[in-house]
Amino acid sequence: MPVESEVELYGPVKALLERQGFVVKGEIGDCDLVAVRGDEVPVVVELKRRFSLELVLQGVDRLSLTDAVYLAVPEPGRRRSGISPYDGLVHRLCKRLGVGLMTVDPRGPVQILVEPVPYRPRKDRPRLARLLGEHHRRVGDPNRGGSTRVPLVTAYRQDALRIARLLGARGEASVKALRGESAPKDVAAILQRDYYGWFERVGRGTYRLTPKGEQALRDFAHAL
Repeated sequence: MPVESEVELYGPVKALLERQGFVVKGEIGDCDLVAVRGDEVPVVVELKRRFSLELVLQGVDRLSLTDAVYLAVPEPGRRRSGISPYDGLVHRLCKRLGVGLMTVDPRGPVQILVEPVPYRPRKDRPRLARLLGEHHRRVGDPNRGGSTRVPLVTAYRQDALRIARLLGARGEASVKALRGESAPKDVAAILQRDYYGWFERVGRGTYRLTPKGEQALRDFAHAL
């Protein structure tokens, strides 16, 4: 049965914290639940029927009161809709913010998915290297930030366009000839892979443009 009210989540969370020695009270100030144990920092739990931006914003606000803030949502059923509390991106968001996350089964256990600890990010160095490599290799700024549903001009596409332009001027050419005319250093791999369907092999190591490649030169003239 779906949870009809946040009140249904309160009892299981209260019981969990009381078993750990906390004194738990509901609706203290703006907080759904406040738990206190000796001189430790208080625990604040915000209850919602589903994971949402509103819940995240409440959790961020409660961090001004204590470092021990949890977001609590119902255990998602088979017919759940919306954002799942088990989504990896949800966990990453909570960890970055430093808030905890728990799921609650009103008739069963409470499961802690994320603990509220200060976030210390680890940089994804390979991903950063790819990002900077693309930035370095791309010529000019052929894309408008925020663009959707349009082909993006990547550094790879620009390299393929440079080869297409050389072939368009010569009609057909060998890999060796293209290299002599300042083609990208990986010209052979780009021609052989033919990712965009722009190139046609007409002999050993010799290529020409396809009609699709000729159209690409017109479509992406701004990127050359």
